[in-house]
Formats: sequence, C-alpha cells, structure tokens
Amino acid sequence: MQLPIPLAPAEPATPVPLATGLSRRAFVKSAAAGLVVAFIVPVAARRAVAAEPAPAAKPPVSPNAFIRIAPDDSVTILLKHSEMGQGVWTSLPMVVAEELGCDWNRVRVEHAPAAPEYAHTAFGMQMTGGSTSTWESFDQLRTAGAMARELLVAAAAAKLGVKAAECRVDNGHVVHGERRVRYGEVADAAAKLPMPASVKLKEPKDWTLIGKPTRRLDSRAKTTGTAEFGLDVKRPDMAVALVARAPVFGATLKKVDATKAKAIAGVLDVVEVPSGVAVLGKHFWAAKQGRDALVLEWDEGAFAQVSTANLRDEYRKLAATPGATAKAAGDVEAALKGAPSAIEAEYEVPFLAHAPMEPLNCTVSIDGEGCEIWTGTQFQTVDQMNVGKALGIKPEQVRIHTTFLGGGFGRRASPTSDFIVEAALVAKAAKRTVKVVWTREDDIHGGYYRPMWLSRLRASLDADGKPAAWAHTIVGQSILAGTPFEPMMVKDGVDATSVEGAADSPYLAAIPAHRVELHSPKSPVTVLWWRSVGHSHTAFVVESFVDELAHAAKQDPLEYRRALLPKGARERRALDLAAEKFGWGKPLPKGHAAGLAVHQSFDSYVAQVAEVSVEDGKVRVHRVVCAIDCGPVVNPLTVEAQMQSGIAYGLSAALHGELTLKNGRVEQNNFNDYVALRLPEMPKVEVHIVPSTDKMGGCGEPGTPPIAPAVGNALFALTGKRLRSLPFRGA
Repeated sequence: MQLPIPLAPAEPATPVPLATGLSRRAFVKSAAAGLVVAFIVPVAARRAVAAEPAPAAKPPVSPNAFIRIAPDDSVTILLKHSEMGQGVWTSLPMVVAEELGCDWNRVRVEHAPAAPEYAHTAFGMQMTGGSTSTWESFDQLRTAGAMARELLVAAAAAKLGVKAAECRVDNGHVVHGERRVRYGEVADAAAKLPMPASVKLKEPKDWTLIGKPTRRLDSRAKTTGTAEFGLDVKRPDMAVALVARAPVFGATLKKVDATKAKAIAGVLDVVEVPSGVAVLGKHFWAAKQGRDALVLEWDEGAFAQVSTANLRDEYRKLAATPGATAKAAGDVEAALKGAPSAIEAEYEVPFLAHAPMEPLNCTVSIDGEGCEIWTGTQFQTVDQMNVGKALGIKPEQVRIHTTFLGGGFGRRASPTSDFIVEAALVAKAAKRTVKVVWTREDDIHGGYYRPMWLSRLRASLDADGKPAAWAHTIVGQSILAGTPFEPMMVKDGVDATSVEGAADSPYLAAIPAHRVELHSPKSPVTVLWWRSVGHSHTAFVVESFVDELAHAAKQDPLEYRRALLPKGARERRALDLAAEKFGWGKPLPKGHAAGLAVHQSFDSYVAQVAEVSVEDGKVRVHRVVCAIDCGPVVNPLTVEAQMQSGIAYGLSAALHGELTLKNGRVEQNNFNDYVALRLPEMPKVEVHIVPSTDKMGGCGEPGTPPIAPAVGNALFALTGKRLRSLPFRGA
C-alpha cells in the first residue's frame, strides 16, 4: 500500500544531535527496569534527511522509539511497525543492534503499543505501509542505538574509574584494556545519566551486522505455534461473533428474524450493528451456524443490476473521451496523425481481493476506562481515531495491542478501520468482550478490493522505431476519494495512486509528445490499496505496451528499453543485471521463451526476466531472475524473501486472480474459485541485489509489479499472441 508524501532518508551527518526537552521522568522509567532509552528525531533533523519538503502539519514532538536493556543483559526493542511477514521484526532490530554493539543473541522484540510516541516520522501517525518501514526508521534507530551505547559506556567508565573515550564496546560489553563490563551490570546506572548532546554513528565500512544475511527472529515462535496472531487471542468470558453483511454493495437491511439462530446450541446473542447482524456464540462454529440460520430481508438498491460486463462497457466509453490530465507534453494528436506507423491497444485488469492467509479478525473489550483491542492492524493511529469516534470516546482511550499479522497487503490499513470499528460496535451492542471473525467468504464477498482498471493506449513510431507520441487513458475507481487522504493526494481530479507508474514513467522523458489522462468513475464497490497499489496495473500496461513498440520496431526488447532509459538510470542497472544473470539472448529449451520488464515503485527499481512455456493450454512459469536496486540493504535475506513473495503474489494475480460481479454480487467465494498460486506452480526464483549507495527504497511491494508484464511479454515471444488482460487466458 502507499500513503501520502513518501519521504526517504539520505546518509545522516555525524555526530547526530539528540532532541532536547525530554523530561527525566520520560527518560528514566525506573531503576529496576535497567536502561530504558526514549528517542525522538528533531523536526529539523527529519527535514534535513527528507527527500521532499516536510508536511505542513507539525509532527508530534514525543518519544517514538524505545530500547530496554535489563540487568540480565537482554535487549528488548519495541517495534512500532507491524510484522506481517515482511521481516521488520528482524531488520529493524539489526539497525539498533549495529550501533548499540550488543550481543545479537540477547535481542528480543515486542510490538509497541499504539501511541503517539511511535508515529511514523514522515506521516505523523503510527502505521505500516508503503514499503517505508526500513528507510523511515533507519536513521532514527541507528541514533537510538548509538545513544544507548554512549550512556552505557559512560556508566561503565565511571564504574571502572577511567575516561569514556578510552573505552570501546564489544558484543554487549564495555571494554577497557583487559577489563570488561557487561551492559546489564551498568544498565541501572546508565539510566540515571543525563542525555548526551550528540552521538557519533558508525561509518558504513565499519558495519558488522547491517548488510549481512541474518536469520529471522520470529521464525521459532511462528514454527512452534507460540506466536500470537489475532485469531489466537483469547480473553476471559469472550464470545465469538460473525456478522451477516449486505449481499450487494450499498444494500440496506429491511427485516431480520433471529428466531432460528437463537435456537442453535451455543448461540449467546444476536445484535444489529450498522454493517449488518452479528451472531455471538460460545465458539466460532456456534456463531457460524447461528448466522446461517438468520432470516434476513434486504433492500438491494440500484447496484443489484450491475455486472462486470456493464462496468467494462462503461469504462470503454469513458476511455474514448478526454480525462483529467495527469501528465502532458507536446502535441500528441498531431504526432499521432503525422507518424508513419501507429499502434493502439486496450488493456484491462479485474477487481482483486487481498486474500491474506489469516482472515480478518478483531477482539474488543469495553470498560469504564475506554476500549481495549487486540488485532493485527497496519493503521494503529487511524484505528484509534475511528473507534473513538464510533464509541464517543477519546482516541487515547482506545488501547490497541498489535498482534502478528497473517498477511496484510494493504487490507489491514483501512482508512475507515472497517473491521475494527465493526468489532467495537458489536462489543458495545452485546455489552461483552467479543472476537469478531471474518470467514474467507466474508472477505471475498464484502471486503475491500484492488480496483478494476481499463487502459487505452495509442503510440506512433518515428523512422528509427522510437516512440514519437504516447497517449494513455486510464479508467478506474479512486482509492483515495472520500478518505482523509483525498485533499492531499487528489489534485485537479487526478488520484496520484491511480496513475503512479504511468504518469511518472521514465520512458515519457524520451517521447517528445505524451499525455496521460484519468477517469475515476464512482461505484459502491469498496476499493483499497492492494500490494503495490497503482503500480499493480500500470506496470503491466506500460511494460507490455513498450514491448509491443519494440516488436513493432523489430528491435530487441532489452535494447529497446535501454535506448529509452537515460544512461546511469537505476532502471537500466537493474535491467542489465537481470538480463546478464538470466543469460538474455541465449537459446532456451524447445517450447520455452523469455520476456522481461522493469519498473520503479516505492523508490526501488526491479527488473525481472521470466521463462515460460504453455503446457496443455496453461501458462507455466519455469524461472524468474529478479534484480533489485533498493539502495543500502539492511538484511539481504529479507530482500530476497520479499522479492520471492512479491513474485508469487503477482503470479497469483497474473495467472488466476479475478473477482467478477453479477447482479451486484461478487461471484467468487474462496480459494477454490479465487485461486492463489499453488506450490507446484512456483517457479525457481533467483534474486540479485544491485550494489547501491543511492537513496534507500522499500522491498515489501516492488517485487509484484514487473512479474505480470514479464510473463505476458514472454508469452508473446513464444506464441505471437499479445494477451492484454489479466489473468492470462487463451495462451
């Protein structure tokens, strides 16, 4: 998912000044706790390292990262970002440990509570998304680790009766000559020292942990079953609830008969809430049977007549008309008419579900002090605000305990906090602690989706085969319309997340006349950012159409792209590495072909080459070579895993993913007809990291966009048939 104003850090100057004005009470929690470090990034420092101007709103000046060092030498790091499989449970503690100089085997991690102290330094709220976690926290956590190190050295030097400058740190010890002092021995004393005015950060050449392959800290808990996900939460006297929601988007409830539901053994209560009717049971199965026994009558409204087919017809009509201008240069129409050759194409992609492995769930308890919540969420601050408003309490009275997330992909970052607010309202109506669980069918039928998109493209080639004109019209729902982010991210009718990857395509700079336009039709279908957001459709469209131009020009697709990209472009570096490692141009097995794509998203540059065949009419992807330039790397294993994950997620959509509407209803139900990639379909994936000291980017999402066009381009090379809609059929 993507959020407004993505900022990225540059390498900070050293020494780094620390914030002033923290009270000793906020800094020294208690002697018994050992050393507790609270750290803030001053506003001036945030602006100094930002790639763009600071947002207009003043960031909160409060601690937003904590390190606890106990007398037993254990180091506990409170993680402000949610761990949903992307690896921050390991990579962010690595950043702290690098500067702290502690024993990595003594590091422990906890999810931080929801509080202003843990706000994202660029967005001003606690959240996880936009592939920002590592770059956002990098300088902040390095400085926090260095601060703790300096305090421990000062305390140990006093204990030894020597100067701090004569000491060094080594694997959780302060060392002076032959004498060694454990961190735990001086943690209490360090907590009582005044905050240093500045700290010196280690030079990258001296890093011993950052940049090294490091195994995940959460693997043991997840493989032994001791990790707590939202579905694992149990509270005293807790009921489990399922909600019967509208079968059609925009429908309203007319009548409910709960007689049969209440007769089901184990059903505790039936309550109405704004989203529908909740059935509470002693356990999931009772609540499920009770919900199935409800007799409900709905006013389905006008949307009950809508289908995917008539939406597609509407989109095609809009695509033939002028839209809001997202990017323009030159006289496109004149260039199209005057060119010796012109190419026109229409691309489309369907609605998609997020379909995380762990279905949505939320446990809520309401008491005299407010509301307590246990859930896997990406949007803690937004959730506090929305739940507070729904219950009529202050946001700070909403206490959120973040559990591990069994996948998110943007679904657990809802601007409306839909599944969390719903659970709070069920708990309020039922007057008891409730865990609301969504079944897989619930999420596929009535959740939030990646929008359906249609693109119309026209281009002309000059005498050398290079594009002289490029016209791209995009049609699809705005994700940001009606959300608090709309004023910031929708300008002159253009939702930035709808056109990202198209309006800012690096190819446009090489095309004298170009125009990108947008239509944003309204619909009651609820849409949301999906892994890689707008890039999930624009990369497929742009990289496929560039491939069409290359073949029309009778030029090699790799060399054609290289000619359009500036020398030294990070896209070219990734493209060249992927092509080299794949062996682009070398013979492939009979019946196999290769295609490639390169795309920038979330400040990372990813190129992929896919080797495919068609077996019994089905697309088979055998091998994917991926190269990524994401700037400095904290944990290469995390980068590799996220590229593999993004490719698998993108292949699910490219080969299978599709939600269709009929009579206002989603036709798919579960993984039997909304198919995810199966293990036998997973290709061999090779990941190569471009050595880079450029601006750090993200890794959670950029692996997804290039895979669909790489496969589609390979299919064209194999069959001569250009497939312009997803999922790929008829190969």
